[in-house]
Amino acid sequence: MSREFLILRIPDKTAASVMSAFPTLHKQYSEHWNEIFKTITTDNGSEFADLSNLEEVSNTLVYYAHPYTSCDKGTVERHNGLIRRFR
Repeated sequence: MSREFLILRIPDKTAASVMSAFPTLHKQYSEHWNEIFKTITTDNGSEFADLSNLEEVSNTLVYYAHPYTSCDKGTVERHNGLIRRFR
């Protein structure tokens, strides 16, 4: 587990916007995609509803945290706080 984060600005919190960011990422990291993005961990927000499609296309495992259990993704919660602090 690397605990590294990559942040991209997207226009809104829709599943379409989230999914539209991945072709850009895939193009940028194409030859190293499977080394860098072994897993993606997220919550159950509606903006992440289509990530299961990404799992099929990119050979990257997507993990969804249990609802109302922020301790499942402590590192994610910490980084979300930092993002809110500096935006």
